[in-house]
Amino acid sequence: MWGRASGVKGGRIFGRVPGGSPPAGASPDKDVVPSSESRTAAARVIAVTSGKGGVGKSNLTVNLGLALAALNQRVIILDADLGLANVEVLLGISPPCTLYDCLYRDRDIREVLVPAPGGVQFISGGSGFLELANLDRARWQRLLASLTLLDNLADFILIDTGAGLSKNVLGFLAAAGEVIVVITPEPTSLTDGYSLIKVLARFKVHREVLLAVNRAGSEQEALATVRRVETVAGRFLGLPVTYLGAIHEDRAVIRAVRNQRPFYLAEPRSQPARSVAAMARCLTGGASGEEPPRPGLRGFVQRLARLFDR
Repeated sequence: MWGRASGVKGGRIFGRVPGGSPPAGASPDKDVVPSSESRTAAARVIAVTSGKGGVGKSNLTVNLGLALAALNQRVIILDADLGLANVEVLLGISPPCTLYDCLYRDRDIREVLVPAPGGVQFISGGSGFLELANLDRARWQRLLASLTLLDNLADFILIDTGAGLSKNVLGFLAAAGEVIVVITPEPTSLTDGYSLIKVLARFKVHREVLLAVNRAGSEQEALATVRRVETVAGRFLGLPVTYLGAIHEDRAVIRAVRNQRPFYLAEPRSQPARSVAAMARCLTGGASGEEPPRPGLRGFVQRLARLFDR
């Protein structure tokens, strides 16, 4: 499995991660414009999800995107928790346009791409729009057609889904090329996370699920949490679970959320920032240069269309 070959060994991330924090003398708030040379491959579409809300899924998505951008990757974050606005709140940005404008006011989806500090771009799901949470067939078709326009604009597209097992969430997860499930050591998060992985196993479209542990008291607690999920999933589901990494309990995260400035930029030497840097390094192939196939957004859209046409 590529995750273990590229920076995860025996459930533990190892090695120093180049690009884990902004270079000396550089301002982390200045937008980074990655080189466009040799950028012909389709984007990798990764859905970030959780079985229950409140586990820090959106926070991990935003900071992981920033860490990938620091590794010279073009990153788009799509806030697919439609009708809410977690990503823009965490970034401290009020976007002039959202997906609502794309779907109901005929704006091109590229017009609703908003640049953010650290070199990422994001698309807001809109805040307080009930229509977005209950899209009809025609709006879904428009959304799918719009998404294909983004394929050549990014190396990574991180989709911040809603929590739980709604049709919208499961559609995004089944269509994405890769899935990261965020859990905490709490029993309710473990139970709900396993239930989500169980549903993913039924789709039989993913060769593995990546697991990220948030709010771990220690590395030992994180590893014990992952082993519990790995053991049950391996025995009953036949879907491999790969440990991507853990973010420990840290005041840096609380301060970042309160100040609406991602911890990767606000406190680049903190443990949470170093952790997401290690996850980003793992996703980009680490020292081995190994990567999974890139079906891109066109493949994602085709799968999503089939799911919602049923």
